[in-house]
Amino acid sequence: MGIHGTRMALAALSALAATAVFTAPADATSFDQGISVQPYGHISEDGKVTLSGKYHCTNPSPMGAKLQIAAAVVQGGTRLAFGGGEAECDGQEHEWEATGSLKFTPAVHPGPALAEAQLNEIHFSGLMPRSIDTVAEDRQEIRLIAHH
Repeated sequence: MGIHGTRMALAALSALAATAVFTAPADATSFDQGISVQPYGHISEDGKVTLSGKYHCTNPSPMGAKLQIAAAVVQGGTRLAFGGGEAECDGQEHEWEATGSLKFTPAVHPGPALAEAQLNEIHFSGLMPRSIDTVAEDRQEIRLIAHH
């Protein structure tokens, strides 16, 4: 088989491989994710902000991705972001809660604020994150309430 025949064989093999990759069932990559944040948050006496809400998700992509919850509160020119842990993706609705410290953001206080909640799909390369995709998000005005 000369150079021309080898090139044709490689081209045919490449076309076959491309067909195999792109003919996965349509539902293999369909996701049903959602997240919401409650219309209020709490500030504790010891200087912690807690947001909560609900989420639902299906299994992330089979390539070793994990879904994690991220939360943030914005008030005036101050933004406090914090994690809410790993999501349990079984298609059922679950409650989430995330707490962040006001140690370095003392400007956050009781009253109106913007709350954000995200469901992030983290793709790994070995043990290191390779990329992060936000698959669901909720932003709304809330009220921060002080608890004594």
